[in-house]
Amino acid sequence: MTIEVVRTKIHRVTVTEANLDYIGSITIDEDLIDAVGLVEGEKVQVLNIHNGERLETYVIKGERGSGVICLNGPAAHKAEVGHIVIIVSYARMGIEEARAFRPSIVFPDERTNRLRP
Repeated sequence: MTIEVVRTKIHRVTVTEANLDYIGSITIDEDLIDAVGLVEGEKVQVLNIHNGERLETYVIKGERGSGVICLNGPAAHKAEVGHIVIIVSYARMGIEEARAFRPSIVFPDERTNRLRP
């Protein structure tokens, strides 16, 4: 038996852009992607603190150091610029492996979306 557990979490970042004219996804500053170990194209869940919306999409690398968090395509309807979101990825693993597993979590500065020193 396997279960699904949190693998990575970017906790409380601010949406900087919402681009309806794109095919889909979330663009994330490459520094944040690297900090938690996300992979470009990986499925993530985006949890909107402001309106309770939850959506699934995939990761696109944004400019390193830019602080960009951009919801693209249909996802742009689920959040507005300035909304605070949490970005989570999950992994399937056996129960014993899950008990020992520790997710990679970062708490960036909400105003800049940059990693704290």
